[in-house]
Amino acid sequence: MIKANSIYKTYNGLEVLKGIDLQINKGEIVSITGPSGAGKTTLLEILGTLLSPDIKNKPTLEINGTQISSLNKKNIAKFRNEHLGFVFQFHELLPEFNALENVCLPGWIGKKDNKQTKNRAKDLLSQLGLHNRLNHYPHSLSGGEQQRVAVARALINNPKIIFADEPSGNLDSERANELHELFFKIRKQTDCTFVIVTHNEILGDKSDRKILIKDGLIFNE
Repeated sequence: MIKANSIYKTYNGLEVLKGIDLQINKGEIVSITGPSGAGKTTLLEILGTLLSPDIKNKPTLEINGTQISSLNKKNIAKFRNEHLGFVFQFHELLPEFNALENVCLPGWIGKKDNKQTKNRAKDLLSQLGLHNRLNHYPHSLSGGEQQRVAVARALINNPKIIFADEPSGNLDSERANELHELFFKIRKQTDCTFVIVTHNEILGDKSDRKILIKDGLIFNE
C-alpha cells in the first residue's frame, strides 16, 4: 500500500529525517512512536503527500501503486483528495460550517454529487452516533464529538489510507479509547490502512505494528 525509500527532510540546515525506508501493507494499522522532535509528524506529512522530501537524495514514494513523484502539484492534490483521509489532533473543523457541512467538504472539493455527498455524510455521522448533531457547529460539540466529525470527514471519499496525527491527544482516556476502538472498527468494515502518530502507549501496543523513530531514523519495525 505504501512504499517509501530514501526519505530525507532538512529544515534550515537541520536534518529532521535521515533516510527512512518503510513499507506499510494494505489494511494494516501502524503506529509511529518516539520522542518529541524525532520527526514523526514530518514523516506522516510526507507519506500523506502534504510535504515533499528532499529531492537530492532521490526519494521514492509509492501509494497504492501510484508513484507520487511522477505527479505534478495539481494531480497530487487530486490524488490526496480521492485516496487519502486525515485526522489531526486539533480536529481542524471549520467554525463557520456545521457538522454535516464539515464532513461534506472533501466531497465538494472533489466535485462529487452534492446529494450523494450529503447522504453519505449523514450516514457516516449516524454510524458515529452523531445523527442528532448534524446541524451543530463545532463550538457546540464536545471534544469527542468534534473528533468523530473529523473522522467522518476523513472517510467521506472512501479513502484507501487514513493518516492520523495524535488523534486522541486532546481527549480524556475514555474518549481516547472510544476513538481507538473506532479505528479498528473502521478497518474491519473497510480494510482501510491507518498510519497513526501517537504518544498513546495503549494505541501503540494495540496496533498491528509499532514503528519507533529517534533522531530521524527508524529503530525498529
